[in-house]
Amino acid sequence: MDIETAEILAAIGPRLRAVRRERGLSLTVVAERAGLSVSTLSRVETGHRQPTLDLLIPLARVYRVSLDRLVEAPATGDPRMHLQPHRRANGGVVVPLTGYPGRVQVFKHVLGPREPRLVSHSGHAWLYVLAGTLRLLLGEDEHLLAPGETAEFDATVPHWFGPVEDTPVEILHLFGPHGDKAVPRVTPAAD
Repeated sequence: MDIETAEILAAIGPRLRAVRRERGLSLTVVAERAGLSVSTLSRVETGHRQPTLDLLIPLARVYRVSLDRLVEAPATGDPRMHLQPHRRANGGVVVPLTGYPGRVQVFKHVLGPREPRLVSHSGHAWLYVLAGTLRLLLGEDEHLLAPGETAEFDATVPHWFGPVEDTPVEILHLFGPHGDKAVPRVTPAAD
């Protein structure tokens, strides 16, 4: 095994421990969710057992991260993202900013004028207004959001969002397909 590969493998255990601790989870909870023994997980985290794909894949699922995040292999190729805008039939443009199916997705939307049509589906949504004024219909309620304002809602509630009147609105839209919610983390300010 070359030195670079050995270094990558040696860093996985501490990285796994850090991710587990960031999420406030015990060895027992993670091992149970991943279908591993506590002993195996502990040995991988401490470097006494070499991580293998059959161990890392269930852990990536439990932590809801890509294998790249756990392994942090060296970057290869062009690191730039090549964003592909998609024109929507309803008059808007969507630019996917992430590409991890089954996890929280992030999109930039430019929404043009359109008729409101309430929809509902599984998942959880967050909206952040970049420019313009966003009209959000959520069940029986209507909300107007200005640049810098955010909204968060359960997508099973009938909803619609678009611009106010004829002026397009730009938003960031985060969507958790399985009802995943954001985990707010607040770091105390230093005195």
